[in-house]
Amino acid sequence: MGKIVGIDLGTTNSVVAVLEGKDVKVIPNKHGSNLTPSVVAFTDHGDRLVGQLAKRQAIV
Repeated sequence: MGKIVGIDLGTTNSVVAVLEGKDVKVIPNKHGSNLTPSVVAFTDHGDRLVGQLAKRQAIV
């Protein structure tokens, strides 16, 4: 049987979790945080930024 994955695409943050047995395990992002800002941005060169990196660009 495959894994059961839950994705919460919130207006401020997003979270991904998997069901392991009877336990839910939240998957941290590459920065180690369980929460990822729900932000996508593009650089002047067309590169896509997601999460914290995109949020930082929006502030600058």
